[in-house]
Amino acid sequence: MKALYDITPFTLLDFPDTPAAIFWFAGCNLRCVYCYNPDIVFGTAHIDEEEALAFLRRRQGLLEGVVLSGGECTTYPHLLAFCRCIKLLGYKIKLDTNSMRPDVIKVLIDNKLIDYVALDYKAPEAKTGEICGGGSEKRFWESFKILRQSSINFEVRTTFHPELLDEEEIITMAKSLKRRGYERKYYVQIFQGGVKTIGNLSSSNHRIDYEKLAPYSTVRS
Repeated sequence: MKALYDITPFTLLDFPDTPAAIFWFAGCNLRCVYCYNPDIVFGTAHIDEEEALAFLRRRQGLLEGVVLSGGECTTYPHLLAFCRCIKLLGYKIKLDTNSMRPDVIKVLIDNKLIDYVALDYKAPEAKTGEICGGGSEKRFWESFKILRQSSINFEVRTTFHPELLDEEEIITMAKSLKRRGYERKYYVQIFQGGVKTIGNLSSSNHRIDYEKLAPYSTVRS
């Protein structure tokens, strides 16, 4: 079954301390206006599982990990079996997820199929519909709780466009994480214009108060 829109053959940036490939899964269950990958979200899969696994067989000894990204990989109906095949080849797996499928995250953890998770905290509940075209903060907290109760290494991250969220909302989100026991880095990625996005957003003229954000988050520009 075709699952992937594309493969990035090598990255040292996307999987901490692990040379990896990125598997870009076609389709997504959200429509975030700042999404940089509209072609993947709205596109169709071009690469089937066997092609992807054949790629990994050729890279054994050169790569150590695979990043499952998208789109949204947790919407792929055969993800569990696909991850088993990747693991049998000796690779670590990082999951990039919008956090809207806590049930899938739990199954992957229970079956010891993932090694690292990047969990998107999209927005406070009042803004998720506007920013993401659906979803809920409740689903994020369900996914967060599952990860907190596991031994999986994970990070939480938010994309920040200052016309969609403001600094106070980011700080409130950071404090909500801390109250629930999150002691790791909370990454805030500043929106970069100049590329096509689902909402056709441009760079904001709003000045971002980095000093205000610094005590609560780690900013990625």
